[in-house]
Amino acid sequence: MPAYVVVDITIHDPVGYEEYKKLAPAAVAAYGGKYIARGGAVETLEGTWSPKRLVILEFPTVERAKQWLNSEEYRPARELRHKTATTQMIVVEGT
Repeated sequence: MPAYVVVDITIHDPVGYEEYKKLAPAAVAAYGGKYIARGGAVETLEGTWSPKRLVILEFPTVERAKQWLNSEEYRPARELRHKTATTQMIVVEGT
C-alpha cells in the first residue's frame, strides 16, 4: 500500500536550504520514493492552515518511508534541513 510523507516547511536559511534541496532527491529515490509536490503554490481552501512550503513524497509503503527518513543516505540532508528550516512531517497510508 503506498504511503505519503507530507512536510510543512518554514525556511530560516534560504541559502542553506538550497543545498538541502540538492542533497535530498537521491536519498528519496534510493528508497523508492518520488516527489508528488515540492514547494509549489499553496492555496488554503478551508480552515486556517497556510504552509509556507509544502512537500509531498510517495513511497511504496509506510515502512519504506520510515527507512528513508532514518537512513544513512538521507542523514546529511536531514541534518542540513534541521539547521535551515523548521518542519512538521507526517506519513499517511494511501489506498
